[in-house]
Amino acid sequence: MFKHQWLSALGLAFLALFTSAHTWADDTASLRSPEWAQPVGNQYNLHQMTPTLYRSALPDSSAVPLLEKLKISTVINFLPESDSDWLKTPDIRQVQLIYRTNHVDDADVLAALRAIREAEANGAVLMHCKHGTDRTGLMAAMYRVVVQGWSKEEALNEMTLGNFGSSKGLKDGVRYMMKADIDKLRTALANGDCSTSEFALCSMKSWFNTASTTSPVEPTKDARALITP
Repeated sequence: MFKHQWLSALGLAFLALFTSAHTWADDTASLRSPEWAQPVGNQYNLHQMTPTLYRSALPDSSAVPLLEKLKISTVINFLPESDSDWLKTPDIRQVQLIYRTNHVDDADVLAALRAIREAEANGAVLMHCKHGTDRTGLMAAMYRVVVQGWSKEEALNEMTLGNFGSSKGLKDGVRYMMKADIDKLRTALANGDCSTSEFALCSMKSWFNTASTTSPVEPTKDARALITP
């Protein structure tokens, strides 16, 4: 009798735990903010972030009619492989910005944000990586914070809880976001700087290119007089 009651109680406990788990999952799904990127169809992990910005996994040639329907004018690719194998239409501009989330820096983020902003001036933009989760997720989050003025917390919630794929590969992007200086990024983006640091590789290249194209100053008469033969 006691054994039967104990088993019944144990069964009820497991049933309650199972029910609670499903309730928690349902609550998590229902908490998805309407401000987050919204799914478009059920292929390519395609979501719309703004009226002019979309994010996705790697498309293929079958996606071209959909991109044309969405009036995508530019596709930004974060992968080392070109989009030219599947994207043949000359009406959609291709931009390739290769980077890895475990080596991301401010220069990578500024290059992506600047490319998005410039492309948006000509129409809708799609940015993608392979799965549409980590590389695309980080740039989507940085766009939210730097361009749209979201808080880091809001952007990270969308990035990790928005159902864009497994969050296991997001740790590097989250780490970068937590330490990113948003004010410096906004200033650099507005000023056209390639990085937030004048000692960044792209900044040094820019400085050397400027210095090499600057004409040497002709010495004055007095200065020439001081030059010994």
